[in-house]
Amino acid sequence: MNKNNRTIKRYVIAGGGTAGWMAAAMLAKTMGEEIDLTLIESDMIGTIGVGEATIPPLVQFNDILGINEADFMRETRATFKLGINFENWKDVGESYFHSFGHTGKDHWTAGFQHFWLAGQKRGLASSYDDYCLEVVAAFQNKFAQLPKSGLNYAYHLDSSAYAKFLRKIAEENGASRREGLIETVQLDPENGYIQALKLQTGEIIEGDFFIDCTGFRSILMGRALHVGYDDWTHFLPCDTAIAVQTRSVIEPPPYTRAIAHDAGWQWRIPLQHRTGNGQVYCSRHLDKDSALQRFLDNIEGETITDPKFIHFQTGARRRQWEKNCIVLGLASGFMEPLESTSIHLIQRSIMRFLRLMPNNRIESADVKEFNDQTFEDMDKIRDFLIMHYCVTERRDSEFWRYCANMDIPDAVQQKIDLFSNTARVFRKNEELFAENSWVQCMMGQGITPNSFHTLADKMSDKELSYFLDKIKNLLSKTVSKLPLHQDYVRRYCGITEMD
Repeated sequence: MNKNNRTIKRYVIAGGGTAGWMAAAMLAKTMGEEIDLTLIESDMIGTIGVGEATIPPLVQFNDILGINEADFMRETRATFKLGINFENWKDVGESYFHSFGHTGKDHWTAGFQHFWLAGQKRGLASSYDDYCLEVVAAFQNKFAQLPKSGLNYAYHLDSSAYAKFLRKIAEENGASRREGLIETVQLDPENGYIQALKLQTGEIIEGDFFIDCTGFRSILMGRALHVGYDDWTHFLPCDTAIAVQTRSVIEPPPYTRAIAHDAGWQWRIPLQHRTGNGQVYCSRHLDKDSALQRFLDNIEGETITDPKFIHFQTGARRRQWEKNCIVLGLASGFMEPLESTSIHLIQRSIMRFLRLMPNNRIESADVKEFNDQTFEDMDKIRDFLIMHYCVTERRDSEFWRYCANMDIPDAVQQKIDLFSNTARVFRKNEELFAENSWVQCMMGQGITPNSFHTLADKMSDKELSYFLDKIKNLLSKTVSKLPLHQDYVRRYCGITEMD
C-alpha cells in the first residue's frame, strides 16, 4: 500500500489505560508509518484498574505484538491462571471450577459429558473435574507450559503496569502521547464526523479517525455523537463494586476465586506481589456501609490501598462504530468481571477493526459488519453471565430469589433446556465460551441432565471403565510431574521471591 494514497491517516485515541494502550500498541505495531497515531490522556484522571484477570486469547494478542512472555510477566507482576473457582454459586458451601481446558475426550457424535454421565449412572466415574488437566493442576497448585499448548492458561496481572508496558511498544513503533484533558469535541457541521479534540490547554488535535477509550464518560461516542446505551440491569442486577489491594498471605494459586454472597459476589486475584480483591453487589439489596464492612471482613491480608467504589450499569453502547469513531473498553459497555472478559472484548474489537480498517473512505458495509460482530460477541458473553445467576439452587436472600425467577433471553433458556433434557451443548458461530465451559458451569450450578446420548450406553462396563480410567490416570500422571505454580513463576520470571 502506498502511504501517500491513504486519506484516512491521522488516528487519535482519546484516553489511555488498558484499552487505549492496547489499541495504540497494536495499531502502531501493525500499521507503522502508514498512519499517524496520537493518544491523549491525562495523569489527572485515574483508571478503574480492576481488569486484572484475563482469559487465554490474550496470550495470542501479546504474541502478535512480539512480546517476550517472561519480560511481560516480570513487568506486570503476573501469575498464571487456569480458570475460576466458583464458590457458593450453586448453593452456600458448594463450589465448582470453570477451567480453560477441555474435559475428557469427545466422540464425533457426542461430547465427553455423555460418556461421563453414563459412567456416573453405572458407578464407574468419579468427579467431572478429574478428567480435566487444568482443573487437576489448579487444585494441586501446579503449573508448567507444556508442548502443543497442552495446558491452556491466561494471566493475573497488574493492569496499570500492563498499560505502561504497552505504551513502550506503541511509542517504539511511532505512536505519540499528548498529556491533557479533553475540553470539547469538534464536529463537522455538514456530516457530524469528529474533526478534532480541543484540550484544556487550548491545543487542538485534529484527526481523520478517532477511538474513544474515555471510560464510563464516553466523551466521544456518548456525549459528542449521542450514541445511546442499552441497559441490561434486568438480567445482570449488580450495579456497584468495591476494589482494594492486599498483601499476599499465601502463595498465589493458578486460578481466580469468585465467591458468591447474598447480594452478589467477591473476587480474589493473586498476583506475584499482592492480591486484588473486589466485591460486586446490587445496591437495591445491600447498602453502601454494609457492603464495605462485609467486604473488609472477608478479605485476607493487610490492605495496601484505600477501598474504591465503582458504580456501573451493565449494558452496551448501541453502536460500537459510528461515523469516524469506534469505542473500546468501559466506554463501549460494561459486563461485570465475573468471567474476566473486559480485556478480551477490547482485544476483539481492536483486531476486528484492523481487519475492517478504512483506507480512503469509511464504508457503511464495514461499519455494519463491525457493529454486528461486536454485538454478537457481547450478547453471547452477556448470556453466559446471565446463566450463572439464573441457574442456582440459592433461595436464601431476596437477591438470589430475584435471579432465580427473572425473565431471561430466549437464547439462554434454549441452551439451559437443551442441556437439561439431553446433555447437549452447541457452540454457535465464534462465540467465546465453548461447549465445555457451558457444561462445567451448568453442571456446577446444579443441572443434572435427564438423559445422555445413546452411543454412551453402547459401551460395556469394561469398555467405559477403561475409557474413563485411561483419561483420568494420564492426567494424574502428567500433573504429578509438574512443578508448583509459584516455583515455576519464580524461575520463569527470574525473580527470587514474591513479596
